[in-house]
Amino acid sequence: MRNIMAASVFALLAGCAVGPDYERPQVDLPQTWPTKAGIDQSTAAVSDRWWTVFGDPQLDMLVEEALAHNRDLLSAGQRVLEARAQARVADTYLMPVVSGNVSADKSKSSLAGSFPPPPGVARTTNNYRATLDVSWEIDLFGRYRRDSESALARFFEQEAAQEALRLSLAAQVCEQYFALLALDEREAVTRRTLESRRETVELFRKRLAAGVIPSYVLYQAQAEEAVVRSQLAQIRQARELQESALAVLLGRSPRHILEGAVARGSPAGTADITVPAGIPSELLLRRPDLRQAEQNLIAANAQIGAVKAQIFPAITLTGFYGSESTALSQLFTGPAGVYQFAAAIAQPIFTGGRNIYGVHAAEARQQLSLLSYQNAVASAFREVRDALSIYGGSREILDAESQRLGALETTYNEITKRYEGGVANRLEVLDTERQLLEAQLNRVDAQRNSRTAVAGLFKALGGGWTPPPAEENAAATQ
Repeated sequence: MRNIMAASVFALLAGCAVGPDYERPQVDLPQTWPTKAGIDQSTAAVSDRWWTVFGDPQLDMLVEEALAHNRDLLSAGQRVLEARAQARVADTYLMPVVSGNVSADKSKSSLAGSFPPPPGVARTTNNYRATLDVSWEIDLFGRYRRDSESALARFFEQEAAQEALRLSLAAQVCEQYFALLALDEREAVTRRTLESRRETVELFRKRLAAGVIPSYVLYQAQAEEAVVRSQLAQIRQARELQESALAVLLGRSPRHILEGAVARGSPAGTADITVPAGIPSELLLRRPDLRQAEQNLIAANAQIGAVKAQIFPAITLTGFYGSESTALSQLFTGPAGVYQFAAAIAQPIFTGGRNIYGVHAAEARQQLSLLSYQNAVASAFREVRDALSIYGGSREILDAESQRLGALETTYNEITKRYEGGVANRLEVLDTERQLLEAQLNRVDAQRNSRTAVAGLFKALGGGWTPPPAEENAAATQ
């Protein structure tokens, strides 16, 4: 009978927790990803190390370096450890507190006082005590269970925040690395153009000395050469700034930032990424920032119950067991044994509405967290839509700029031959050369934007993906 009563009590304690239980909010999600122009769909799998699709081992090394040494990411890792410890601290409030207490005291009574010791009683007495103390607040209304639920959600929130920072960091490294490669290519193109302009200036200087051309033709060539020199200086300056910014992102030391350079490789090309067919859009909810927002909502939801439980009675069990004796040699003998068991119930009667207003505040925080979660989901799908559009547009722009560059290269070759044959004038050559330089630089920028768009697409989709099982694909098509 006693066992049945104990089991009933524990079942009651386990099942009674005030406050709302968490349910994921309903969100109106699209069934599948939209098909954008220029983006085919396939079931190609991409691992979580999505940056390897660019085929650049040097980029892979830089991303891994950033993930291992970036100080912001390391700080996020420490916040995860802190949240994990706080979650374990919250769990301890569900268990009894047991402590040991050992004391010894010696006292002497006054014979001239109000209560002198009776005859035959020693004035000096010793007292020794050793007890095992136990205190346990029964979580009848789920206050500490809700606190534990909230703390666990905060731990998962910090884990998701760390993963979101990891995803963002990898994308930033890729973007800055591609910008650095683009600046290298811009410098190479501009340097070749500058050499051509210098050769032209030297040629015109000789022709002017021979009286073949007027002086203003030479001055015009010198001005064109100065323009390219200015562009080259600006590119070098931008490259230095980009290199130092990337070094900081990689988590390098101040000495390496000041003295070191960032090694560059050569991407295999502009990666063609496909959005997998058959993968539902609900998988976007796995994005770490969305998981972070949802865990924040879970924690706020649990806090409603934790605050509401303070309105109800608190039941505390206390007790001790041990020994007490006036002689140390008899402390642990049978006659010295002592124990005590007590139960207390505390019910708030008047707090000026503190607890009620606390519940209202917790409910308002939960609604704020709900709105933040809904806004985060909407923003995530907007980012995916924008990323798909940017990716598709960047591919079209790259194709157009490549065709424009090819056409201008052919035009420049033909106009140069006509100038050497005396059919075209130098102004036509300079104008075509200026257009060719612009087209070369635009093509470099278009290629950088196309690569950056790939990184942005992975970031928007929450990283890599794995195609669904074959049976799920079959079911989806039925």
